[in-house]
Amino acid sequence: MTPTGPLRDPAHRVSPKAVRLWLLEALIAFVIMVGGSALVAAWVGGSDWPWVPGWFADRPWVLPATVAALLTPFLVAEPFVRYSVHRWELSGDVVYARTGFLTREWVFVPVSRIQTVDKAQGWLERMLGLATLEIRTASHAGSSTIQGLDFQVAAGLADRLAHRAEELRDDAT
Repeated sequence: MTPTGPLRDPAHRVSPKAVRLWLLEALIAFVIMVGGSALVAAWVGGSDWPWVPGWFADRPWVLPATVAALLTPFLVAEPFVRYSVHRWELSGDVVYARTGFLTREWVFVPVSRIQTVDKAQGWLERMLGLATLEIRTASHAGSSTIQGLDFQVAAGLADRLAHRAEELRDDAT
């Protein structure tokens, strides 16, 4: 809440393709977690180690099944919740972004404090035509990022921010 009421949403959503990116990332994490638990279950199952409970040694499939059952709701829900929350806006001399899945984060970055603006693309982002914009300032909080932007939007925003930050620095001298 602000003194005048609730904090409004930033104006722009990230790209709808970000849902596919976050779904792929969640799927990769899911496969790693379930695969890892299956490896542990295969290693421990059927063993005669005294520290392994008998019910687990007889039914090692319980571990990967439990991990899969617990992670499936997150796999399905997380990309859509993130898409509904992730927004950004360049308003006057402030970059305003909101992110989050389990927790929400609102970030306001004064353009006058921006030191560098970088675009980054991981291989999944490159495959989907997306980019992440990283805004670095001199503050103790470090940098702020806006994920899930179309590459062209990220490139244009980075260019506008860099030019505007340079203008504001020139005005101050």
